[in-house]
Amino acid sequence: MADVVMPRLSDTMEEGTILRWLKRDGEELRRGEELVEIETDKATMTYESDQAGVLTIVAAEGQTLEVGALIARVGAPAAGGDDGPAPEGPASVVRGGTPPPEPAAAAPAPPQAAHGAEAAGERVKASPLARRIAGESGIDLHGLSGSGPGGRIVKADVLERGGGSDRAGSAAAALAPAGPGAAAIEGVATAKGETSTVELSRTQQTIARRMAESKATIPDFTLQMDVDMGACVRLRGELKRLSHDAGAAEAGAQALGTPTYNDMVVKACALALREHPRANGSYRDGRLQLHGRVNVGVAVAAEHALVVPTVFDADEKSLGEIARETRGLADRVRAGTITPPELGGGTFTVSNLGMYGVKSFAAIINPPQAAILSVGAVERRAVVSDGGELAAGERMTITLACDHRILYGADAAQFLARVRELLETPAALTL
Repeated sequence: MADVVMPRLSDTMEEGTILRWLKRDGEELRRGEELVEIETDKATMTYESDQAGVLTIVAAEGQTLEVGALIARVGAPAAGGDDGPAPEGPASVVRGGTPPPEPAAAAPAPPQAAHGAEAAGERVKASPLARRIAGESGIDLHGLSGSGPGGRIVKADVLERGGGSDRAGSAAAALAPAGPGAAAIEGVATAKGETSTVELSRTQQTIARRMAESKATIPDFTLQMDVDMGACVRLRGELKRLSHDAGAAEAGAQALGTPTYNDMVVKACALALREHPRANGSYRDGRLQLHGRVNVGVAVAAEHALVVPTVFDADEKSLGEIARETRGLADRVRAGTITPPELGGGTFTVSNLGMYGVKSFAAIINPPQAAILSVGAVERRAVVSDGGELAAGERMTITLACDHRILYGADAAQFLARVRELLETPAALTL
């Protein structure tokens, strides 16, 4: 039989979680058929089989395994039907989900492990804590619907099914402290009201790990400038008039790719990065890497996550091309159809919270990149004109967070000043 291993679906993928098998165990499989949904650190992907034959599933839904770990076998069934799953090698790392069936020589499972669905040999996706409480409370996991990632059953699902039953209460009470101070401790513990635990998705886990790594390892500093956006406001108004016929709705202009202020920022950054290559660099293993392509990542808010798709070669694309591409990337992020190649290869990142009315903020650097630009709202402010008079003007605050190992103060200031110059004289953005 041919082995099917956890595939590497992106250049940064180290492990993946099996969300859902699209073929059943023992089912005939054809080459090119969709086999399994895998959640990586960046996206959920459907993996197609490159083998044909009878499928033997080794790894259960909900399991997290390293790239290269065995997940299934494909081929003709063995004589006698005893060709079961092989044990995992020492390199395999499995966290969460339902473990594969134990070999026959293993010690007998406790009575609760044989309860319900698992007694029938079916796989139930549940966290270890949920299994423990269910076993102690006599709750059949097979009858529960999981609210965790990929439909995984978590503690809250079991407690909800247990309701006010004595057995469920006893299982939960087993975790409570005992002794003279138990009442006081219980009062503190319940002061916040009912608390539920939400398990992080693979994407959320990756975000947490990378942001903690960034703050712990990068000696960063920030610079901030105000940009006169009057010329950009006028340019966008003119582009909107040119992009659709008179009387067309604003939605029509958007469909044709009228650039947003963020698109203008992306283009300005791309041109400035080409002139300031250190800002387009990375820090790896004590060395500075300067990249030949300018690939700008654009932070997009997805459901309970932050995803950064990439505009490749942004310095070589027109403003209209950037507008259409960023809109398409954002749509695919929110629809959950973005692919790992579209999320990799970034050399710089732009994060914009201006649409929420945020005036300024400092984003966290996306390692190993040299810097990230935070963009605030375009707003009318009282400004002093060249003639010394007070007037209303369109202003936007931009903040650059930099890795001091790559960019020094003067380098970063020159780069940020160039971004501001391009936005204040935006004719160059349209070339």
